[in-house]
Amino acid sequence: MSELRIRCAALSDVDIVLRFWRDAAEGTSISDDRGGVDRLLATDPAALLLAELDGELVGTVIAGFDGWRCHLYRLAVHPERRRRGIGSALLTAAEERFVRLGGRRGDAMVLVRNETAHHAWRGAGYQPQEQWRRWVKPLTDGDH
Repeated sequence: MSELRIRCAALSDVDIVLRFWRDAAEGTSISDDRGGVDRLLATDPAALLLAELDGELVGTVIAGFDGWRCHLYRLAVHPERRRRGIGSALLTAAEERFVRLGGRRGDAMVLVRNETAHHAWRGAGYQPQEQWRRWVKPLTDGDH
């Protein structure tokens, strides 16, 4: 495998990232649009990590830290590049970021139906916490 490069996303990457998520990410999010990713980068420019091989985007993770909790979202690896350590490298970079910021524990949003992701997260040392349930409320029309 060529040298894997992990870097923070820039505004110029947003359209490429959105296209990548349509192909590589499981499910969609209400924030999967230009405005959502622009806001993420404006709020925390180092949160969106990209993995590249020979200049090609092959993986992403959002490593958001709000000063209290370390949240992981949008861990996605190109389907043809899976099982080659890309997801692990992204998680290592995210966890290192959290430790530098003073974070103590990472949590991940993982779809219940995504069994492939369950295996990957378990392999990375994460465990589901059955005692917790996510509660949501749409804040604008059309959000769900």
